[in-house]
Amino acid sequence: MNYKINEMFETIQGEGSFTGQPSIFIRLQGCPVGCSWCDTKHTWDVEQSDEIAIVDVLAKTQETSKWSASSEEQLLDTVKAQGWQAKHIVITGGEPCMYDLRPLCDTFENAGYSIQVETSGTFEVLVSDKCWVTVSPKINMKGGLEVLAQAIDRANEIKHPVATEHHVDELKALLNQFNANHKPVYLQPISQKQRATELAINTCIANNWRLSIQVHKYIGIE
Repeated sequence: MNYKINEMFETIQGEGSFTGQPSIFIRLQGCPVGCSWCDTKHTWDVEQSDEIAIVDVLAKTQETSKWSASSEEQLLDTVKAQGWQAKHIVITGGEPCMYDLRPLCDTFENAGYSIQVETSGTFEVLVSDKCWVTVSPKINMKGGLEVLAQAIDRANEIKHPVATEHHVDELKALLNQFNANHKPVYLQPISQKQRATELAINTCIANNWRLSIQVHKYIGIE
């Protein structure tokens, strides 16, 4: 497989079940979902004129739509060459499930890494059996894509951005639709504003859900 890579970096996972886990992020290019609050809109479009070498991706100092095509073996070699110590790989985007991620999962797992995929749930999730799948269901977005039952069923956790009660109502309806109320649910304020955070806290307490506050943004890391 060739994967279009927008970013690769080592950091601390700031969201969901793996908050605090040293992680290597692999951000893939391409996403048709169209979330209005997306903070990685530079990953949406795939233009051939934006293709660059992987060394130039690693050297990025700002967000751009530039990407590099790399196989799973080349990505593993790149991680080793960087000397990164983290053993947890987070595949994100963009929308990573536009790709068949099974070769990527297998390659890294065979080398001793754990894998986590963060997806909108609007594409079939093709990953290894051991991969941890975080579905952040994108409901009624501009792209018009539906959240898939297969994605919700495969999810190890549901992580849902919220700003208003409407977002909470949408999530509850989705969980009921797919009989997924047994899944671990994290609510994540869309912004760091007090109103969104208070809504998430109160809703988590009322429903015995969990809070995800994007720790990396509060402590000022990538």
